[in-house]
Amino acid sequence: MLPSRFRRRLRSGRFSSVIRTAAAVLFTLYYNWVESTSVYASGDIKGSKLVTGTEKLIGDVTTWLMILAPVVSGLLIVYFSIRRSAADEMDTKKWNNRIIVAVVSCIGAVLGAATLNIIIGYYK
Repeated sequence: MLPSRFRRRLRSGRFSSVIRTAAAVLFTLYYNWVESTSVYASGDIKGSKLVTGTEKLIGDVTTWLMILAPVVSGLLIVYFSIRRSAADEMDTKKWNNRIIVAVVSCIGAVLGAATLNIIIGYYK
């Protein structure tokens, strides 16, 4: 005989929903692991349009990023400097921090774009 707390759960339906959920999870795992078929790529992947197009896209984006990042950062630094000159003491610290963030972000964007260009250059 089952203890009373299990009998109450069995009657309330909470226990059966746990069993249904566990069965669904087990069936899904079985289907994914046992019934799945393996798929292999055929032919030359390096010469496919998808790979060559992606290489060109990444190359173009990184080139534009290396051009636009310093320009946008320079404009932001000019704007922040103008706002800093019109600010009081408390706000001057905030504008100084924003200028530093703009400079660091510019350096990070240019270095990231250059690194991607170097990595893509090895695949050509």
